[in-house]
Amino acid sequence: MSSLVVESQDQAPPQGANTAARLMEAKQVILLVTDDGAVSNNLIFALEREFPWLVIERVDSVESICRDFSHPVALILLDCQRLKSAEELSAQILNRHPRALVAMIEPDAHNPACSFPEIQNSPLVRGVLPMNLALDVWLSIVRLMLRGGEYFPAAMLHTYAKEIDAGVTAVTSAIPATAEPPAGGARLTDLTPREMQILSMVSRGLQNKQIAVQFRLSENTVKIHIHHIISKLGTHNRTEAAARFRDFEARRESSPAPRADEP
Repeated sequence: MSSLVVESQDQAPPQGANTAARLMEAKQVILLVTDDGAVSNNLIFALEREFPWLVIERVDSVESICRDFSHPVALILLDCQRLKSAEELSAQILNRHPRALVAMIEPDAHNPACSFPEIQNSPLVRGVLPMNLALDVWLSIVRLMLRGGEYFPAAMLHTYAKEIDAGVTAVTSAIPATAEPPAGGARLTDLTPREMQILSMVSRGLQNKQIAVQFRLSENTVKIHIHHIISKLGTHNRTEAAARFRDFEARRESSPAPRADEP
């Protein structure tokens, strides 16, 4: 029996050779579309150590993305200054690297170089990689992206939510309290602050899924809010409700500013 075991072991190739062969077959590229030094050597070293099957390559221009590389491209990390140029070539980039996730490098998610709507509406970008994170968290986000997962930093969403809150507050305060609603409907001022926020997003053309992401709600909760908005305003659908909101916003913008001598 022992001789059979020895014979079986002799026929099997060395385990190390198998591992090396698998790594060579599975090699993938992370493509940095940045200026030289935008991603530190320490981070590149950490990537190579954490993901030994990866090859890190860097190009200076967006046009250079549209070529073949040594191995399949799994992740494209794009400098925020190159976003517009890359979007102009989005069809070519996606055709050349169909399995690659494109993410934007963001130096500071609290003060983003591009707004959340710009990124959300991009035909190319599917995530944001903040650079001011602890190394283990940063590597975890890279791992998520390598598996096709989308990531948007909470700090960016919070910043955008504050901008929305400020805009909704300004609109709400400018709506005349005596404005009469359509028969059977309520005034916009009768909506809750959250309903006003969601209606503002609906008026900008955002879908339920996008609104849910921005306010960290479930898509079903957004649907319920919109149902309540439509019922309160006495409108037939979300399109009419959004039109009501845009009408009030347009009147607010066209209204002359009060004179200094007015109370």
